[in-house]
Amino acid sequence: MVAYTEELAAIVGSRGPLPNTAAILAGPAQEGPLTVAELAELVGVSAHTLRYYERIGLVTVDRDGAGHRRYGPEAIARVIFLTRLRLSGMPIADITEYVHLVDGGDATVPARLALLTAHRARTVAQIEELQYSLAVIDYKIATYGGGLGTCVAEAADAFEPQDSQED
Repeated sequence: MVAYTEELAAIVGSRGPLPNTAAILAGPAQEGPLTVAELAELVGVSAHTLRYYERIGLVTVDRDGAGHRRYGPEAIARVIFLTRLRLSGMPIADITEYVHLVDGGDATVPARLALLTAHRARTVAQIEELQYSLAVIDYKIATYGGGLGTCVAEAADAFEPQDSQED
């Protein structure tokens, strides 16, 4: 299990095209609930995606007197988390299961942990495959005379034939 550290918090809060929850809650959300358009722009998804998440029960959204959606801090935090799960490749069916488990209370923590652990394992495997693919691409770029810095040397080393004889 990964310990929650300042370093981990910095990694989680700084990655990807999405802003971290604290930044949104400390910034735009302090001025009041956000509209669909405002939240869509903040998290980098379409308004249609936000409406879809609400329609299938992934997020509960308040309405103003005119019936317009207004995303408060809890809904904003949920949307950011959902968006990160989708970005990591989690299928909507698994996200839906996760949300239903969360809504089920503390008794579902073991099931949530199992679901997230399995998704993490798939994500790690995908990252390893992408790193290998990147190394192959870097090697080819180096073969054609291109330069990418130290990653090219590392990629070339990874693909050099190894001598079978001991020195």
